[in-house]
Amino acid sequence: MIVIHGGTLLVGNGQKIENACIVIEDGKIKGVTTKLQDPSLFDHAETIDASGKFITPGLIDVHTHLGIHEEGIGKEGHDFNEISSPATPHVRAIDGINPRDKGFDDARRAGVTTVQVMPGSANVIGGEMVVIKTAGQTVDEMVVRNPSGMKAAFGENPKRVYGDKGKLPTTRMGIAALFREQFIQAQTYLQKIESGKEVDRDLKMENLAKVLKKEIPLRVHAHRADDIMTVIRLAKEFGFDYTIEHCTEGHHIAKYIAESKIRVSVGPTMSTRSKVELADKGWHTLLALRDAGVSFSITTDHPVVGIEHLMTSAILAVKHGLEESLALQAITLNAAKHLGIEDRVGSVEVGKDADIVIWSGDPFDLRQNVEMTMINGHVVFQKD
Repeated sequence: MIVIHGGTLLVGNGQKIENACIVIEDGKIKGVTTKLQDPSLFDHAETIDASGKFITPGLIDVHTHLGIHEEGIGKEGHDFNEISSPATPHVRAIDGINPRDKGFDDARRAGVTTVQVMPGSANVIGGEMVVIKTAGQTVDEMVVRNPSGMKAAFGENPKRVYGDKGKLPTTRMGIAALFREQFIQAQTYLQKIESGKEVDRDLKMENLAKVLKKEIPLRVHAHRADDIMTVIRLAKEFGFDYTIEHCTEGHHIAKYIAESKIRVSVGPTMSTRSKVELADKGWHTLLALRDAGVSFSITTDHPVVGIEHLMTSAILAVKHGLEESLALQAITLNAAKHLGIEDRVGSVEVGKDADIVIWSGDPFDLRQNVEMTMINGHVVFQKD
């Protein structure tokens, strides 16, 4: 048993507890109080004094390429885009993740304990993604949810990758057409199975059928407002659950996003305007989504922006007008809801995984540091 006592706890759900006491047992949070109701627990527990410090849930980045776009080794570590075809729903991010990627160490040092890892955005349909913890010897022991979604991409990236080869898609029309073609094939495949007909196994169609059956959501890379509206239109046609990833021009259509009741991840806002569809990138997107009542998360899109800057991104969002409580929820509880894992992580509450970060001071002060990161009750980083 571990008892963390003292300090200011930012629960992750907007609540703040001064002089908090957190009891951890078997990797789970057993108790959260303002004072220890049973002082005898100190006699049988490892104690961590957090007096004068801040405590938060482990941070969550909902959109990364951690471990499949490895740092510092160039092409040999680029396993995030299978560009042999514009539609590869049968590939799986879990099969390309290297847990020894240096980015995982950066994540732990920055208090990031859970990430979603996904294929890149070269393909219209890119494959399955996975949610993992950021510590472990093998990816299998790190898994929280697998698969956690199916990647799709609209806009400049598929056009550039395949248009340069003279292959479909070369236009936004071509992207939508190829997308519809794949999902109509999946509908037909699923109808045959459900009617009892014998069919040859097709891994592509099997994985798209998971989306049609709402076993997993479609998570769609879309920056421009018109691309987001195309996704909304296609979702109405095929009836799948989905999230919008990046949502750079979401401020232009915040009303329509809110009416569709979808979750979005926004970012990497710290990046440069490296392509046309990022021309209107800015922190104002978060404010417009907030005002419209849209649930959002903040992402680094690691390694576009390093995973160690997830908290930095939240700080900059606050600098530009977002409330601290919403900024923290965007990388904790709302992020967990985005991934469908809020029953396990995202806040320091009884019954959840003991993923906890102790900071030297207020985490919204960029001068403060992570002093300890815990995952499932185990210390995975401690500042020397």
